[in-house]
Amino acid sequence: MNAHWRWEYHRYDPKEERLVESLCTLGNGRFATRGSAPESVADDIHYPATYLAGCYDRLTSTVAGREISNEDMVRLPDWTALRYRCLPDDAPPGDWLTPDHPTLRHCHVSLDLRGGTLTRRMLFHDIRGRRLGVTHTRLVHLGDPHLAAQRSVFSAYGWQGRIEVESVLDGDIVNAGVDRYQALAGRHLVEHRSGVEAEGIAWLACTTATSRLRVGLAVRTWARPPAPVGRACTATVARQTFVLPIRRAAQVVIVKTAALFTSLDRPWGDPVRNSAEHVGHPPDFPTLLASHKASWQRLWNEGEVKAPGETGRILRLHAFHVLQTLSPRTAELDAGVPARGLHGEAYRGHVFWDELFALPYLALHFPETARALLMYRHRRLPAAREAARQIGAKGAMFPWQSGGSGAEETQRLHLNPHSRRWLPDHSRLQRHVGSAIGWNAWQYGQATGDTGFMHGPGAELFLHIARFWAGAATWDPGLGRYRIRGVVGPDEYHDAYPDAREQGIDDNAYTNVTAAWVLARALDLYGGLPMARRAELRAQSGIGPDDLHRWEDVSHRLYVPFHRDVISQFHGYGALAELNWDAYRARYHDIRRLDRILEAEGDTPNRYQASKQADTLMLGYLFRPAELAGLFSRLGYSLDDELWRRTVAYYLRRTCHGSTLSSLVHGWILARQQGEGAWRYCQEALLSDITDVQGGTTGEGIHLGATGGTLDLVERGFVGLDPGADGLRVDPVPLSEVPASSFSVCYLGHRDVRITFRPGRIGIKVPPSPLGPVPLVLPGDRLESVAAGQERWFRLPRQ
Repeated sequence: MNAHWRWEYHRYDPKEERLVESLCTLGNGRFATRGSAPESVADDIHYPATYLAGCYDRLTSTVAGREISNEDMVRLPDWTALRYRCLPDDAPPGDWLTPDHPTLRHCHVSLDLRGGTLTRRMLFHDIRGRRLGVTHTRLVHLGDPHLAAQRSVFSAYGWQGRIEVESVLDGDIVNAGVDRYQALAGRHLVEHRSGVEAEGIAWLACTTATSRLRVGLAVRTWARPPAPVGRACTATVARQTFVLPIRRAAQVVIVKTAALFTSLDRPWGDPVRNSAEHVGHPPDFPTLLASHKASWQRLWNEGEVKAPGETGRILRLHAFHVLQTLSPRTAELDAGVPARGLHGEAYRGHVFWDELFALPYLALHFPETARALLMYRHRRLPAAREAARQIGAKGAMFPWQSGGSGAEETQRLHLNPHSRRWLPDHSRLQRHVGSAIGWNAWQYGQATGDTGFMHGPGAELFLHIARFWAGAATWDPGLGRYRIRGVVGPDEYHDAYPDAREQGIDDNAYTNVTAAWVLARALDLYGGLPMARRAELRAQSGIGPDDLHRWEDVSHRLYVPFHRDVISQFHGYGALAELNWDAYRARYHDIRRLDRILEAEGDTPNRYQASKQADTLMLGYLFRPAELAGLFSRLGYSLDDELWRRTVAYYLRRTCHGSTLSSLVHGWILARQQGEGAWRYCQEALLSDITDVQGGTTGEGIHLGATGGTLDLVERGFVGLDPGADGLRVDPVPLSEVPASSFSVCYLGHRDVRITFRPGRIGIKVPPSPLGPVPLVLPGDRLESVAAGQERWFRLPRQ
């Protein structure tokens, strides 16, 4: 196997096992299984878990004397579990073997990115010289979204006898994957039933406690050589036991083929019956493996972002994990973008704004998946309108955290691990998530030309989000400007002014500028609708001429604060105290979570010019320089390159990068302006999950925004790819560390448009198609086109 397509761990390290499990997760966009050892059970080291997209449940807990309700992505029964021990002819039975057994001498874990398989090889060697080799190969089938399989091969060296193997289907499961949540209720699965049929099929049925989602899992276990099967069941666990002869020349093979069905599936059927029938006569493991690899090959043809060396290998890993959570299979589901993928329970599996970083990549490679993610938001538009109504507002107020229903799921309390105190959480005031949804919809429309979506669900999203922003803006006669008060920006550290009783800050620059952008785009979109559609939307939403006039007015006169010749993160930011950064770095070394450090000291980041992550600078991530300058001009402000450079430098010195997204955005910004240190930030974004820069958080689930964002970093950041109505804009800003890249995109109905970037030139290849030529906008607004069936290369101006 090509080393550029492998991700490997050459020894077993208990301290790193949770990280390995997350990074070796396998999934197909419908469900995913962490890369845990089949021998393991959930404990301080291991956390075997399977998660299903869109599967949430709500429980009530008592925390710090308060009852709180939390909706969680549910950990499902473990289909991978396998126990075994040696029964030598010349000795008593051995122990059940696990990676933590003292006789383990070798462990090698290999993730095959090209084929979507995980292989774990172990060698046990006891004091009598007996050795047992074990090789597990696992897949979660990309072509059949209900199917997974695991093959285990046992080899004896220096002894002969028998091996006892237990194939387990374990439903005694709780959500317990995040230490900070241990005070929260986690037993989401109830009403268990299990059994083992005569055909060797074990099955398990259960139901989620409050959402009443029915789950059915069935596992068919096949053994070679054939042997009688022992069966034992409780309500929550089904076991099949095999005792098989083993010697050097005769390996033992166990194959577990699992099927997962739920009451979410369409067409509807009994989940247990469907799962049992699905594994009743499955293909053998080599056949399953071949079809699974063929499906991955198709996905890679459409989704690979090629770059040289180690950077390219990491980008493949990132694309692999994005596509395991958000594959073409996701297009068939009602599911959003969980911030930690289907890889773990951090953030309780909630959906934040992370699609902002993943959707541009998906829109260019898998537009049907991108559309489905926008439809997840559209289906929750009624909930967002109700949330706005409850605070006396109009339009749609989308939640900062959402799950199954679209209601606000942001916690009311959060635990500071440093002080062990439960603290009020006001992050739900991040209203800017609505602007992110609008931006995603616009990006999708520009890339695909899907007027059916933009005139239908897209228009409804835009108009209701715009209506909310227009209502949230209040006129300040002293400033002669509209203001948006009482919000929290992407920074998250500042949720109130020092010593203030009211929560939120005023006039967050990112929030106000993106709100103005939404209002402007909503007017553009509305103006381009057919008259009958406009009339329909007016009748459905109650939007009238006065609303449109207000949108126009607010989009021109929203307030953007400034101080010291830079854009202020929010009104009053420049009056906050300066933090002694050197002192805190000397005292704590790692100050990424400065908020927790300050709270443990009895202080608060609300007092300081100190940001968790990019906030104001997020504007440079979303908008090209000319586009951002145009936005400021619409608002009546001048934004030139020097002002922006001063703003970037100002916040770089005052940011602790407490989010994996922070390095991504700062690397992007610096690369686009060819600033010093750009590659350092880009590299940290690439390595953030691999090296677990946040100190243990990757074991709780990958950071999907950061992994998707690095793919977008290459395409939109380095190559400067920007789909628009006037053409596919290409404006590269090369970094010497990434001298070349290539990928295929979809644009305005064209599929597999090949883009190859080399220093000083770029190639565009359009496959044969009945569609017209692909229009291009090259640096300096130079207009070109490439006809279907043609390849052209263009020289680029020197930077």
